[in-house]
Amino acid sequence: MNPAVNNLVISLAAMQVARRIPFDDPQVLVYVRIAYVATQVIVLGVYYYVAQQIKKKNDQTVLKYVEPNPMNKDESKLVTTTVRDYDLAEVSKLVRGVYMGVAMMAFMHLYLKYTQPLFIQALMGLKTLYDAKPVAIHLLGKPAEGDLKRPFKAGGMFGAASDPQTDKAAIDEAEKKVGKKEE
Repeated sequence: MNPAVNNLVISLAAMQVARRIPFDDPQVLVYVRIAYVATQVIVLGVYYYVAQQIKKKNDQTVLKYVEPNPMNKDESKLVTTTVRDYDLAEVSKLVRGVYMGVAMMAFMHLYLKYTQPLFIQALMGLKTLYDAKPVAIHLLGKPAEGDLKRPFKAGGMFGAASDPQTDKAAIDEAEKKVGKKEE
């Protein structure tokens, strides 16, 4: 199933469960807050551990790919990095996502006084952790094949148009463009 559809189904199910939770009871609200904070701490702790594992493995295999510009196909850029640096950058993106989620949740809960999203985001944090590709490779020990092959497929709004290109023809063409710019 598509991850976006999967997230939607889980969110809708969590909203149905959240409707039955008496958030107006102060003790229940404290427990939900504790669960949310604990989930975010666990997620950040796992990401930290995965980053340490990546540094410990220190995989210096060269990774070349063409990162497309979804707005302008002619402005794709060639990226040359190592597996270690690529994986650390991906973990960094995941950590930033957690921080952004915490900031949004703080605004929604503390300023707007919404309580249901605390429960939903506690569940979604764990699901996001499980779906994270660096976690699957470095913590769960899955091989870097298929969907876990680097560079990871974005699978976002733009679909295949925003996925990195790893075929030799695309890399050669990008190298030619870089060579022309330097001359």
